[in-house]
Amino acid sequence: MTPRATGSPASPRRSADPGAGVRRARRTPSAPATGKTGAGACSPAGAWPVRRVRRRYASHPRIRVSDRHAAVARRPPGLARHVAAALRGSRRVSAPAPDIAAANAALRPLAFAALAGTMAMMGFVAVIGPIVRRLGLAEWHAGLAIAVAGMLWMLLARTWGVVSDRHGRKPVLLFGLAASGVVYVLLALFVDVALREPPAVLLSVTALVVARGLIGAFYAAVPPTAAALVADRMPPQERAGAMARLGAANAIGMVAGPAAVGWLAGFGLHWPLYAAAALPLLALLVLWKTLDAGPRPQPRPGRPPALLFDPRLRLPVLTALAAMSAIAVAQVNIGFFALDRLGLEPAAAAAAAGRALTGVGVGLVLAQALVIRLRQVPPQRWIAIGAALAAAGFGAVVLVDGQPTLIASHVLAAFGMGMVMPAFQAAAANAVQAHEQGAAAGTVASMQGLGMVVGPLLGTGLYRLAPIAPYLLAAGVLVLLALVALTSRRSAA
Repeated sequence: MTPRATGSPASPRRSADPGAGVRRARRTPSAPATGKTGAGACSPAGAWPVRRVRRRYASHPRIRVSDRHAAVARRPPGLARHVAAALRGSRRVSAPAPDIAAANAALRPLAFAALAGTMAMMGFVAVIGPIVRRLGLAEWHAGLAIAVAGMLWMLLARTWGVVSDRHGRKPVLLFGLAASGVVYVLLALFVDVALREPPAVLLSVTALVVARGLIGAFYAAVPPTAAALVADRMPPQERAGAMARLGAANAIGMVAGPAAVGWLAGFGLHWPLYAAAALPLLALLVLWKTLDAGPRPQPRPGRPPALLFDPRLRLPVLTALAAMSAIAVAQVNIGFFALDRLGLEPAAAAAAAGRALTGVGVGLVLAQALVIRLRQVPPQRWIAIGAALAAAGFGAVVLVDGQPTLIASHVLAAFGMGMVMPAFQAAAANAVQAHEQGAAAGTVASMQGLGMVVGPLLGTGLYRLAPIAPYLLAAGVLVLLALVALTSRRSAA
């Protein structure tokens, strides 16, 4: 007598008895676990009783409990959702993942634009002092030009973000780079002529203030729109790392800009401004050629969302204001601190400040490289950790007694800030809906501009009381920020 063949899920023959498949599956030894998660995956541990599957679906008009369903029924209970989807005949159990490769390809030209824009801005800041002296202007004229640019940045960043929500990211990016590049060219031409034949003081001041203000107004379109584009194309868990890549490009620009100015200034003070004009125009060409337009935003009708006091953005807005204020305090006071606390000569103090600011750039790059690697850490945790480290760095300025400790304290503060900067941008992107991304990024960028205005005012005012006072204020604000971030994370959990 020929032994009766045992049925299996792979058998091509179909039994006429609807329950035969289930009975054969009960007699068939369980296949070893293969690690698969598809319809053919089997695991003897935690197997579902086949009779339960048959009893549940025996009366269904379209589902036949056969060998395939019996094999699916032997999955562990933890895969109940996938089993139900398989029995319904659906192969899709989750939304498709975003195209990370395409998003990373779009991130490269954005990082180059961030590098070029930061190099241009820092190059102008580095050369404005000697230009002001050559034109016979006062120091506060340079401060006025930079302050006006910061104010216009603060006022217009959110507007540019809303415009990008309505008309698309790429057109706004291209316009911001083109307009700022043209103004840089006009400013370089004016300075080139003025250095040969200095004009009236009023004309020089007006030209510097208007040109620098227009540059700030137009370039304010680039950072929030770039952040919104990253939020459009990256899943939430990848956004902090993507923002960190943009932040690393900015940090490199902070170091490379003054270094390039120091080399070009040897050929004439007007050449750094021509280079600053070429950089955004080069970034414009790169974005125009390599950045795809992507899906057109679908804004909701009516007025744009009012996000400044939105509870969803409370933590990102507070973080942007506190972080940029602390950074501005350090930038404006480090030269004075090297003069007064370390007792250096002006030339030596400038060199010490330059080394410390170079260390700041290195600390920012290292921290943002860490954020890129640890993508699963939530933004609120990065804000808490980074704010605590930055507070420790600013507090350590109390112990500074020489150039090594000055550099070390600023590197530690910058390392913490390198975690905070991309984190609050990612937190803002994760807190709002798709049609609000531009407005949210612009709101956060406007708070950064406000910090760049408030920080120097508070820092220079407190410096008159004691050289250490501005740093202690920055440390205290960052400690409070770390506590707020921890509280926010617990409430969100």
